[in-house]
Amino acid sequence: MKNYTNLILAGLVIVLAAALVGVLTYVKNQPAEERAVQPLVEIAPMEPDSSKWAVNYPNQYDSLMKTKTNNIDTTYGGSSQFSWLERDPRQVILFAGYPFSKDYNDDRGHINMLEDVRATKRLNLNDEDPKHTPATCYSCKSSDNPGLWAEMGMEAFDKMSFNEMTPNINNTLGCANCHEAGTMRLIVTNPALEEAFERQGKDWTTFTRQEMRTVVCANCHVEYYFKGDGKYLTFPWDNGTKVEEILAYYEESGFKDWVYPETDTPMLKAQHPEYEFFTADSTHYKAGVSCADCHMPYTRDGAAKYSSHDVHSPLLNAEESCGQCHTDTEYVVRRVNTIQEQVATTKITTEDAIIDAINAIKAAVAAGNADPALLDQARKLHREAQYMWDIVSAENSTGFHNPEYALKILAESTNRARQAQMLAAQSIGDTSLLTTGTYYATPTP
Repeated sequence: MKNYTNLILAGLVIVLAAALVGVLTYVKNQPAEERAVQPLVEIAPMEPDSSKWAVNYPNQYDSLMKTKTNNIDTTYGGSSQFSWLERDPRQVILFAGYPFSKDYNDDRGHINMLEDVRATKRLNLNDEDPKHTPATCYSCKSSDNPGLWAEMGMEAFDKMSFNEMTPNINNTLGCANCHEAGTMRLIVTNPALEEAFERQGKDWTTFTRQEMRTVVCANCHVEYYFKGDGKYLTFPWDNGTKVEEILAYYEESGFKDWVYPETDTPMLKAQHPEYEFFTADSTHYKAGVSCADCHMPYTRDGAAKYSSHDVHSPLLNAEESCGQCHTDTEYVVRRVNTIQEQVATTKITTEDAIIDAINAIKAAVAAGNADPALLDQARKLHREAQYMWDIVSAENSTGFHNPEYALKILAESTNRARQAQMLAAQSIGDTSLLTTGTYYATPTP
């Protein structure tokens, strides 16, 4: 009887195993799962014309088009293209000797990127001038770029002048900058970002979709510089992405964007380091929140659910953006305003300290008898202080993406600026240079 029972059990095991093998074989041989909404047209790889993608994805395209006119400001930012130089005249002084002292407007929506880069007064379109604007400045402005980079390589792209590249750029920022045609997979399209990840030993193709909902923003919303005579687009991440690590990278490479007039300080200009800022262990980043969760929240058109591409401040639609996680959105908005007010006030205090340092260094240089070692130390601290301030100032959240980090950076920036001021005063033994609050000093054109 026992043997008979064992035979039955063995038979059942064999039957179940065979059934399992059959099921697995069946599943393996099934065609790949298709999207719920089948595409109406085939989109060519790296297709730069976003209107062609719109045939398959009309909601995403229509919402993207709204960035053309969503020119509403928040308390400390927005997209109306207001002038930072008018709103905060200290910045005319801080960027003296650099094109940002001539024209520095807040960014408009994504669809305006190409029009705005061609209109800025910062361009130098004289190709005979060694300081002419390179084609590299088109890097984050057009959906033509992925195809051009694939065809000619980024090195050849960046070596051209802005004027030379202009005939090749016909489309503003669009679908091809973030998506793989056909699959709609979120991808890295900027070679500089891919190279930066490679130098860090990271493979973006292994990232999760949620991670990519932040990483695709890093195609553009990052700190970068133009390396060498070829103006090769480079992200200074080799030592890491924290501000001290980026400063160390620039120090090691000896890079400078310009020399501050009458101080001879080799200066750095920060770009728009939202990615570095947000990923520096911010509260939302550690909670697994992505950029798109807040700036491109899911919405519905009838039964269709899609990510809005009308990218703007979540403060303008807090219920839809913040309300995905927070039940009391009114409290959230008040909390954001409190944080941004604190950061904005601290930022102005830091600017005053940097300008005091600039004035002290100018006076020390003009005196003609400054201790060169002390003066060089003052210049180094001026360079570091202003860059640290600019990392917070150029980052488009008035500190909210990472409040603790923003305030820490501004505190250190102020500290270094005051040290620079004291060293400049010591270099000529003039304690009158320790005067504070002289931001109204006449800037050098």
